[in-house]
Amino acid sequence: MTPDIFRILPEVVLTLTGVLVMLLDAALPKATLRRPLGWVAAFGVMAALWASLWQLGLSPGTGFYGTVQSDAFSVFFHVLICGIVLAALLLSLDTLPADVHHPGEYYALIVFGSVGMCLLTSAVELLLVFIALEISSIATYVLAGYRKNNAKGPEAAIKYFLLGSFATGFLLYGVAMVFGATGTTQINEIAALLPSAHEHSLVIIAFALLMVGILFKVSAAPFHVWTPDVYEGAPSPVVALMSTAPKAAAFALLIRVIYGGFPLLRPMWTPMLWIVAALSMTVGNLAALRQDNIKRMLAYSSIAHAGYLLAAFAGGGIEGITSASFYIAAYAAMNVGIFAVVTVVSGYDERLPLIQDFRGLLYRSPILGGLVLFFLISLIGIPFTGGFFAKFYSFSTAMQGGAVWLALIGLLNSGVAAGYYLKLAVSVSQAPFVNAKPQFTPRIGVAVGTALALAVVATLVLGVAPAQVLGAAGAAARSFPGALPPSTVTWVR
Repeated sequence: MTPDIFRILPEVVLTLTGVLVMLLDAALPKATLRRPLGWVAAFGVMAALWASLWQLGLSPGTGFYGTVQSDAFSVFFHVLICGIVLAALLLSLDTLPADVHHPGEYYALIVFGSVGMCLLTSAVELLLVFIALEISSIATYVLAGYRKNNAKGPEAAIKYFLLGSFATGFLLYGVAMVFGATGTTQINEIAALLPSAHEHSLVIIAFALLMVGILFKVSAAPFHVWTPDVYEGAPSPVVALMSTAPKAAAFALLIRVIYGGFPLLRPMWTPMLWIVAALSMTVGNLAALRQDNIKRMLAYSSIAHAGYLLAAFAGGGIEGITSASFYIAAYAAMNVGIFAVVTVVSGYDERLPLIQDFRGLLYRSPILGGLVLFFLISLIGIPFTGGFFAKFYSFSTAMQGGAVWLALIGLLNSGVAAGYYLKLAVSVSQAPFVNAKPQFTPRIGVAVGTALALAVVATLVLGVAPAQVLGAAGAAARSFPGALPPSTVTWVR
C-alpha cells in the first residue's frame, strides 16, 4: 500500500522549498543580496520535478480519503508545470534588479503558486480543486502587481483579482450545486452518480457554472477580457509564468472535470467547447492584429491559442486528451521562450514595450533576434517546430471527431495570426534607422541563457521528434475511463 504522502510528494517538496526561502529571507541581513534565494527556489523546483518523475513508479491510486490522485496524467502535468516554473525562476535571476523590493518574497510566491498549480492537476475532489485554485491564484495576483513603481502593475493586479474572484465565485457555486444534485463533490463519484440524479437541470446548471470558472483561468473567449491588461502590467518574467503554468493546470482541471466527472454530458459540452474554441481563435487573432504593444499582442495571441487547443476536445476520446496535452506542452515551450526574449530586450522596467522598438534587434544581437524569429515560426505553426505538430494534432483530432468546420476556422485563423507575427518578425529583421539613437545591446546571463536553451530544445524536440511526448500524453489520456468514443456515451435516465 502506497503511503498517502507519496501521492503529493512534489507538492510537499515545493511547499518546503517555499518555506525555506521565506525563512532564509527573514534570517539574512537587510544589506545582503537575495539573488541566492532564487537559486534555492530553482533547486527546490528541480527536486519537485524529480519527485514527479519518481511517482511514475507508483501504482495509480488516490490518497487522503480520495481527494488526490497520482497517475500518468498528474505526472505529465507536474513535470510540465515544474519545467515552466524552473524556466521562470532562471529568467528572473538575471533580470530582477538587485535593488528591487522584497525579492525573497518574489521567489517564494512563484514556488507557492506552483504548489497550487500542481495540486490542481492531481485533485479529484472539487473542494480541494477550489483550495488549489486559490493557492495558485493568490500568488499570481500578487506577482501581477509586483512592480509597484509602475501604475500599470497595481492596476493589473486589481483587475486580475476582482475578475478572478468573480470567476471563482461561479466555480464555487457550481461545486455547491453539484453536491446538491449528486450528494458528492468527488469527481470520480460524480460520473457514477449522474445517471441516478433526479434534478438533471441542476446538474447542467452546475456544469455550466464550473465551466465559467475554468474557462476564465485559461483566458478563453468570452472570459478573456482580463488578459491583455494583466499581461501588459505584470513583469515579463511573471507573464512568462502566468501565461503558461496556470493555464496548463486549468486545462488539466478541465480534462479531469469533463472526462472524469461529466462524461455523460458530452452531447452538451462538445458543441459548447466548439463554439468557445472558434470564438477564442477569432477574437484573439483579430484583436492581436491591431496591437502595437508586444505584450498585448502576445496576450491576444494566447487567447487564440486557447481556442486552437480547445479544438482538440471536439474530437473527444483518448485522441482529444492526447492532442490537448501535447498542445499545452508545445505552447508552454514557445511562449516561455518568446517572453524570455522580450524580458531580456525590454528589461525589468520595459523600456522597449512596442513592436517597433524591436526594430534592428537582429543586427544588435543576432542571437536574440534569431530566437525571436524561431519562436515566432513555432507560434505560426511552421514545420519542424513544436507549434506545427501541436496545431496539426489538434485540428486532425477535431476533423476525426466530425468538427470539420472548426478545423477550417482554425486554419483560417492561423493564416490571420501569421499577419501580426510577421509584423514583429519584419521589425526584428529590418535595419535600424540611420539617425536612430543608439540602443544598448542586451546581455544574456547564465540563468537566462539556460532558460532560453530549455525553451529552444523543447520547441525543437516537439517539432522534430514528438513521439516520446505524444506517448506520455497518450498514457496520461488513458487514465480516464470516461474517454470513450462519442457514439458509446448516453445519458441513462
